[in-house]
Amino acid sequence: MVKLIVLYSKPADVAAFDMHYFETHAQLASKMPGLRRLEVSRCYGAPRGEPKFYLQAELYFDNKDALVAGLSSPEGKAAAKDVMSFAGDLVTMMFAEVTTG
Repeated sequence: MVKLIVLYSKPADVAAFDMHYFETHAQLASKMPGLRRLEVSRCYGAPRGEPKFYLQAELYFDNKDALVAGLSSPEGKAAAKDVMSFAGDLVTMMFAEVTTG
């Protein structure tokens, strides 16, 4: 299993960000083909003061090919366009392979 990890820095207007993220963006992202699970976490603290990020989203896919296909789909492209429109300066993304210990 692999995932796309999306980290968001704290927005200037948290209420507007949350409204758009949960009412529009998460709905777009959840329609990507091959998506197994969308998990969103709000960061509330860190061992040393304030956390660097405000929100973390993890989008799980069966494998790398499924992730690429999901991101390349019309639904994936719509989600990518949307995230850049409301959080382009706040977002950091990375791919990860899920392992268990």
